[in-house]
Amino acid sequence: MVRFVLSRALKAVLTVWIAITSTFFLLRLLPGDPTTLMVEGDMTPEMQAALLKTYGLDRPLWEQYVSYLRELLQGNLGISFRQIQPVTDIILDRLPWTLLLAGTAFILTVAVGIPIGVTAAVNRGKLMDRLLQGFGISANALFVPSVAILLLVFFGAQLGWFPIGGAIDPDTRGAAAYLSLAHHLVLPVLSLVLVQLGPYALTLRTNMIEVLGEDYIRAAQARGLSARRRVWKHGLRNAILPALTLMGLQLGTLVGGAVLTETVFAYPGVGRLIYEAVGQQDYPVIQGAFIMLAVTVVVANALTDMLYAVLNPRIRL
Repeated sequence: MVRFVLSRALKAVLTVWIAITSTFFLLRLLPGDPTTLMVEGDMTPEMQAALLKTYGLDRPLWEQYVSYLRELLQGNLGISFRQIQPVTDIILDRLPWTLLLAGTAFILTVAVGIPIGVTAAVNRGKLMDRLLQGFGISANALFVPSVAILLLVFFGAQLGWFPIGGAIDPDTRGAAAYLSLAHHLVLPVLSLVLVQLGPYALTLRTNMIEVLGEDYIRAAQARGLSARRRVWKHGLRNAILPALTLMGLQLGTLVGGAVLTETVFAYPGVGRLIYEAVGQQDYPVIQGAFIMLAVTVVVANALTDMLYAVLNPRIRL
């Protein structure tokens, strides 16, 4: 088990390094020059050179890369060109909002997807099963921003049931603040859940149908176990194992979807921060945000692999 964990940890570190390197060099291929955000028109050439030297932008690209890795190992993500403050502080101020959005959507997807998938498998070929198959196939074609815009226009702009932007009403305190937070969260979360729920429930339904045809399920029936016990205790325990991989992959999709959803709903998370930083060509903020999201996705997938190995020791072979 230790060898398996170390192997997964090493792969996770390698993946993060590749993400960091790709982000660093790809951002510098973007058109435009971020130094124009810092250099003012009344600066003398000497003042401009001193400013660029302070940020290390006057050095060759490979030197900037090595220096960036060195600072990154010390926990320093750099200084924002635009806001002139540590990138770490900027991201940590926005990260809880993204975790709240993606985490809520993930929990709801699993909590709703499991009973739907199991019910459809038990009632194979019936109306519930056919509806799930249709919804699951259709959800694969959905694009998160399109769903978000439709929900925003219909439930927010036309019906006025939910706010069309932000995360919480200003000047709210106590219970009113929590209610406002939940009210603003409904449409962004629903956008993500609608896209993720169908494929997850459909995958679980397929696994359940296969498991319910196994010999040990028939043996449990012969021993007189109730249908509920056979399905939820014996069947689901084995059917959910392959779905764990999908759950890990969905975390990455949810994080990416959260970036787009936050932009549509002006939600103050890391996704909105990336959108703003791209427009400002604020390289340190973009790099730091991408690294934070990459680490989150890689760690989630590594933990999923380890959990799978604990539940099914054969996977370590």
